[in-house]
Amino acid sequence: MTSTRPPVDESLRDEYLRRLGFDTPPPPTESTLRAVHRAQVERVPYESVWVWLGERRTIEPLDSVRYLAGGRGGYCYHQNGAMATLLGWLGFQVHWHVGGVQGHPDAKPNVGGNHLALTVSGLPTEDNPGGEWFVDAGLGDGPHEPMPLRTGTYRQGPHTYGLRPSEVAPGGWRFDADPSMSLHGMDFLPADAVPADLTAEHEHLQAAPDSSFVRTLVAFRRDADGVDFLRGRVLKRLDATGETTRELNTAPEWHSCLADLFGLPLSDVDIQRKTLLWNRVTAAHEKWLAGSRQ
Repeated sequence: MTSTRPPVDESLRDEYLRRLGFDTPPPPTESTLRAVHRAQVERVPYESVWVWLGERRTIEPLDSVRYLAGGRGGYCYHQNGAMATLLGWLGFQVHWHVGGVQGHPDAKPNVGGNHLALTVSGLPTEDNPGGEWFVDAGLGDGPHEPMPLRTGTYRQGPHTYGLRPSEVAPGGWRFDADPSMSLHGMDFLPADAVPADLTAEHEHLQAAPDSSFVRTLVAFRRDADGVDFLRGRVLKRLDATGETTRELNTAPEWHSCLADLFGLPLSDVDIQRKTLLWNRVTAAHEKWLAGSRQ
């Protein structure tokens, strides 16, 4: 148990489990860990729509569970914060870690706190006798399932990932992304972290003008075969057959895509706010198109 695990709220736990497709709380086994991770990335979108709605959030564990159980998604702090809380409630030994995403090859690897990384310990299996696992639903087009926390390469669908000791975080780990991903890699520290260790970066990411989440609306949904990626009004699908791209040209089409493909119906958002959201996304899209033509 880590200090980030709140007392069990059975009603909230069960509501969250229902969104993930579980009727009852499953036991803390390897198969459950894999099933929860798969359900998280398939049913709960990694997204910044809430930022574009003008909302502000905390990264407190119970708040993150409420956001997701209530039908929304979030970025790494919410995705992994909520999943870590649920796994803890189910009996897993879950640990938060300060991480840093390397967005592109020219950027420097870092552990600056722009990512919440997770590990699970105390779960030995025949293939992973050490019992430590890398668990991450907060990388957008990242892993579909957990991976043993040991040096190696891991194939999942069309993607190949790597894990190795970090060169910038002594005792920590490095996740090497598949070349097709929207990031280059991620490093994380070995020590347990708490929300206060990540709050400053969260505040920057949700509000600063130079934040990628403020500049561009994104949504990801991962499955066993590939990933769906919405960037503004451009929808992409990447799987073993290649990449397809199409532009969403009307508000009904765009909102239907959010609801049907990404599981984000925004049922708690009134029509006026939905219209303002579409108008804002369209203005950003047209600005991007104008820049791309120059």
